[in-house]
Amino acid sequence: MIDPLQLLCDLVAMPTQQAGPDGVAGDERAVCEMLAPLLHNLGATVHIEDAPRKHGGPGAYIFANWGPPTTLLNAHIDTVPANSGWTTPPWQPQRTSARITGLGACDTKGAIAAGIAAVQAIPATQRHGFGLLFSGDEERGTASVDKFLASPHCRDIKRAIVCEPTARRAGIAHRGVLSFRARLVGEGGHSSKADHLTKPLAALARLATKLDDYALANLHTGPASMPGLCLNIAGLAGGVAFNVIPTSAELLFSLRPAPGFDLAAWQQTLAGFANAIDPRITIEQAVDHAPFASLDGAAMERWVAPHVSSVGPLDFWTEAALYMASGIDAVVIGPGDIAQAHSADEWVAIDDIHWAVATFSQLLQSHA
Repeated sequence: MIDPLQLLCDLVAMPTQQAGPDGVAGDERAVCEMLAPLLHNLGATVHIEDAPRKHGGPGAYIFANWGPPTTLLNAHIDTVPANSGWTTPPWQPQRTSARITGLGACDTKGAIAAGIAAVQAIPATQRHGFGLLFSGDEERGTASVDKFLASPHCRDIKRAIVCEPTARRAGIAHRGVLSFRARLVGEGGHSSKADHLTKPLAALARLATKLDDYALANLHTGPASMPGLCLNIAGLAGGVAFNVIPTSAELLFSLRPAPGFDLAAWQQTLAGFANAIDPRITIEQAVDHAPFASLDGAAMERWVAPHVSSVGPLDFWTEAALYMASGIDAVVIGPGDIAQAHSADEWVAIDDIHWAVATFSQLLQSHA
């Protein structure tokens, strides 16, 4: 018998972090290979595929199916690097009567353990029509899910449960994520010539202020459930010394648009702001994660409502947007709370794991 709590501890003990400042990345394929025999023993057909991470390094996913799947449960294997402030080693799980602490326990190895235990709870004769996908490269890229969605494995899939820590809620919509780098290159030189030479830092500072003013003016635009742009000025870099006009500067900023956001209109507005300050400013889009809204939100709500506390929008981006773009409807559900994700001493409540096992078992059986 598979104990989901022990399995979660075993998963936490296997580092799968994206590379941090130390350059050390965890091993996604090792987790896939550890899970494979468990899934085989539950009667699944199992596939392990390499999927190199988009920002460098090896990656992988494991897909298990019980007949041609129409319903998919997807949780990601990788984690962020360990945040500062941990009071115990991040990869040494700590278990109490109420919670399990460890890197990835909440986001989303608890969902992996619960998903496998959910299949175990389904009688063997009723295990058909669904699949489990445990994928890598979610925290920085989307390599695994992109590769899976381009494969024959997803041919029959109609709907997906995308696992993220939702505090027992279900998400049928969420914001996207767009990030940009604005750059200006000038002549550079001695600060005594500052009145007559291009000042890249000052120009990009004016752009940053213009963007922030625009965000404040649009705090109440968009759908009532997700108003505003969540526009963040994240960094302004380029100076070397007080008496040196920097040759170049770079501004990093992002926004989180709601479903229905007009990207083309935003790009035109952004270009207008930059050209009015200095036509030589160049802007590169670094991240383009589309917003998500279930293709049939009413149907998704009817499906999941008996098992969750509420159904509605989420504040954070998930790979559910990729399923939607591929024509597969999706809902976001998982054990734990996003407030614990990415934090020092990340944890998941044991009661949440048991809830997820029961919830996933019911949803996978209602695939028809």
